[in-house]
Amino acid sequence: MNRLTVLGGSAAGVGTGVGCSSYLLDCNGTMLVLDLGPDTLQELRKHTDFRTIDAIIISHLHLDHILDLFALRFTLAYNPQKPDRRVPLWLPPGGEEFLLKAACVFADDGPAEQWFSRVFDAREYDPAQTLRFGTATVTFTPTVHYVPCWAIRVDEETRDTALVYTGDTGPAAKLDEFARNVDVLIVDAGRFGPDKEPFDRRGHTSAEEAGALAASANVRTLVLAHLGEEHGLATYEREAMTAFTGAIKIALPGLTVDW
Repeated sequence: MNRLTVLGGSAAGVGTGVGCSSYLLDCNGTMLVLDLGPDTLQELRKHTDFRTIDAIIISHLHLDHILDLFALRFTLAYNPQKPDRRVPLWLPPGGEEFLLKAACVFADDGPAEQWFSRVFDAREYDPAQTLRFGTATVTFTPTVHYVPCWAIRVDEETRDTALVYTGDTGPAAKLDEFARNVDVLIVDAGRFGPDKEPFDRRGHTSAEEAGALAASANVRTLVLAHLGEEHGLATYEREAMTAFTGAIKIALPGLTVDW
C-alpha cells in the first residue's frame, strides 16, 4: 500500500487547527516526510513513530516549510524514549549552512556544529541526482519561487505509482512533464485574486492554474495546498474545478489518499 497523509496545508501563516506544509508518505512501508512546517509535528505523531522515519526531504528553506524541524530536534533530543539512530534529513543546496546558522542562535547544550547532527543525519541532495529509499525513488526539478525551491517526485516500484509535490511554485515553472500521469499531485495553489507580479516571476500558483496543471499532466487526484482559510477553502476547490474534472482534495490535516 502507498498512502499520502496530509500533516498540514496552510499558507505561510498557520490556519485554525491547520499547520503549514508537510506531507507523510507511506511507500510500501517506507515512511517519508516532505517538508515539516510549523504546527505539523503534532499531526505527524498521530500517524507514525517520529523516531523511525526513513527520511525527511525539504523542498526549500522558507520557515513555513521547515520550522518544525526545530521542534522535532528537541523532541528527538529530550524525549524519554530515545531513537536508536539519527533521523535522515535531506536538505536542498545550502541547507547545511542554513542549519548551522540557526544552531548558532539556539545551541545551549553543546557546540553549534553538533546541535542538529546530534539527532539528524543531515545531508544536502543534488537536485540532478536520484535518491532511493526502499522501493521508492525520489527525483527533483526546480520551481519558480522567491528562493531556490525544488518540486519532488516519488515513484514507488512495487505498484508502479507516483506522487508529485510541487513545493512552492509559480505557474511559469512548467511542471507538466515532471508530473505526467502521476496518481497524486500536491500543488501550491494559494495565490488568490489579482496579482501585479510578472507571470514569469510569480512565486505561487492559483487554484485554477493548479487545476490546469493537473489536467495537462493527466493526473488522477489533485490536492490543493498552501491555502489561506480567509478566502474560504471551498472557493479554491471551485476555482480548480473550472480547469480539472478529476478528483480534487483540500490539504487538511489527517486527509489520506491512497496511491
